Amino acid sequence: MRRVAGCWRLLLAALLAALIGWAGAADGVLRVGSKRFTESTILGEILTQAAQGAAPAEHIPDMGNTAIVFEALRSGSVDLYPEYLGTIELEILHHPQAGAALEQVDAELAPLDLGVAIPLGFQNSYALGVRRDTAQALHVARISDLAAHPELRIGLSHEFLGRSDGWPGLARAYGLVSTPIGLDHGLAYEALASHQVDVIDVYTTDAKIARYDIRVLVDDRHYFPRYDAVVLFRRSVPQRFPVAWAALQSLTGTIDESRMIEMNAAAELDHRAAREIARSFLQKTASTGPRPDFLDRLFGPDFGRLARQHVLLVFVSLVAAIAIGVPLGVAAARWPRVGAAILAVVGALQTIPALALLAALIPVLGAIGTRPALLALFVFALLPIVRNTAVGLSQVPEVLRQAATALGARSFARLWLVELPLALPVIVAGVRTAAVISVGTATIGAFVGAGGFGERISIGLALNDGQMLLAGAVPAAALALLCEALFGALEWLARQRA
Repeated sequence: MRRVAGCWRLLLAALLAALIGWAGAADGVLRVGSKRFTESTILGEILTQAAQGAAPAEHIPDMGNTAIVFEALRSGSVDLYPEYLGTIELEILHHPQAGAALEQVDAELAPLDLGVAIPLGFQNSYALGVRRDTAQALHVARISDLAAHPELRIGLSHEFLGRSDGWPGLARAYGLVSTPIGLDHGLAYEALASHQVDVIDVYTTDAKIARYDIRVLVDDRHYFPRYDAVVLFRRSVPQRFPVAWAALQSLTGTIDESRMIEMNAAAELDHRAAREIARSFLQKTASTGPRPDFLDRLFGPDFGRLARQHVLLVFVSLVAAIAIGVPLGVAAARWPRVGAAILAVVGALQTIPALALLAALIPVLGAIGTRPALLALFVFALLPIVRNTAVGLSQVPEVLRQAATALGARSFARLWLVELPLALPVIVAGVRTAAVISVGTATIGAFVGAGGFGERISIGLALNDGQMLLAGAVPAAALALLCEALFGALEWLARQRA
């Protein structure tokens, strides 16, 4: 009893230490940044709220211009933020011109330990705008028309003044000689309306363009590249927050230009909070967005990958549990005192909640993903294998042991040739139980990035998507039934031979 009590104390102390280490290693919060303008704030809030159903997430708004937010991303102060593909190409990667594919930009960001993904579905380009009465009076419809009117006062945002794809390049491309003044973008529309300036830089999704009846000038020399809205992120995010990342990926293509203009108008014209706008958008997307057929969800393009991951988790952990559990069961049957301690320890391990064990294993192994999931599944598969091996060997009739000894069989030969074959049906029954347990428990591995059908279940829970949840639960249940049938047949064959 003292040994059993000592094992319990040792186990609980190790678990407590691991949990404390895990809590101290990282706060587990996904940090979303955004720039200091309305659209970026709204997008940042949408990303944050989409992730919050799966992981703790916080939004850090109004961080400043591209240089400031990008530096915060590189230093790890934020994990991701909404950005525009043209800005990444020209301002961050310093391409001479924009137009590269998303995959190429992502590959070029990889050496910086960054990535780009999740095209949101719209682009927000720079443009120049003038009052409609000015445009009509001076017959200004294109940016090239400004060269004939150097008297027009140009007011530009400070970032646009300094960007390589902003005023310096634009002035060269169109031969503009005017000297612009710097304005905060939030004040530029009012300055234009009050005739303090005549030309301003605008974003094509600005709600105030219609409100102030502004004529957007045609970029007739195609100076501005496409600025598709995307997510710029630290490359560790998908591994650290796998379920939240999957929830963010569901935003791909959900925001078109008209919807973004509506959300900007709600903030700038109706004075609604960005948090409220984001909440309304996500609720509307969940209720009116495309809902694929259940069979499409079930046999989607990720089915093969998830099935391979799930089967691999179960198979590897089960093989390891058999390799360790059967010898432990033999030891428990041979030496009853040692056996009591062995069964007590593996029984105690079985009582640890799966999520708590995964949390404890992450700092111990120094990794997330497959390794902690495999070790957790191995631990949970031990008890039925060890116990059934011990029980099966203890049920071998003593007279058969004595007969084997009388025939000259030594201890190991007797075990291998007589005892284990007779105990095999009971041992296979234990493996059968362990396999079914492993199939169900493997779904928890998705919470640490191990994949499997639990990934769909986690996404379904995060997004309150019943179809997605079932698309993960049904194949996991089917795999459990398949294991039950397979090992049931093996058990029957073992009993026939015994």
